[in-house]
Amino acid sequence: MGSWLGDLIAQGGYWGIAFLMFLETVFPPVPSEVIMTLAGLQVAKGNLTMPGVIASGVAGAMAGNIFWYFVGRAYGYDRFCAFAEKHGRWLTIHPDDVGKARSWFDHYGPAAVGIGRVVPTARSLISVPAGVLKMQPSSFLVFSTLGTATWTALLAFAGYGLGVSFDDIDRFVDPIGAVIIVLLVALYFYRLATFKAK
Repeated sequence: MGSWLGDLIAQGGYWGIAFLMFLETVFPPVPSEVIMTLAGLQVAKGNLTMPGVIASGVAGAMAGNIFWYFVGRAYGYDRFCAFAEKHGRWLTIHPDDVGKARSWFDHYGPAAVGIGRVVPTARSLISVPAGVLKMQPSSFLVFSTLGTATWTALLAFAGYGLGVSFDDIDRFVDPIGAVIIVLLVALYFYRLATFKAK
């Protein structure tokens, strides 16, 4: 994975980083942990600058975040509740849960979005409830950008500090990504098995 990604980042530069981060946010084919770490390595090699790498990573990710926010906003709260009523078992949520989430977002929405940007998997998904629950666009943009900038900067500096080969990054990142996926799948099936319609 690291080899071809590294080549794409080296050839595409800042535009390549922005494109990959957008793709990762909209439909995650490759984790941002790999993209931004490899981008940081390019800084260590003197091919790119750290401000440019961070800015391009944030720009690409934010484009994807905004996309999902407006998808959720267009779908709307009532339609989402109806969807939960019909398919609640497979979503492992009930319309009452959506109502609770709305109350929670009303109180902690901005902080939830900011923190969600540094949590694997939630990083992309947090935009949808923010849109469904019609979080203020200005708050969404500010807190999303802050959280996204923090995450991309940490990864870029990690790549810069590591100074290892692409294969070495794969060896560490791939197992971590696999463990996260297994845990998420296990959690879903547990919730599915213990779900009770109200």
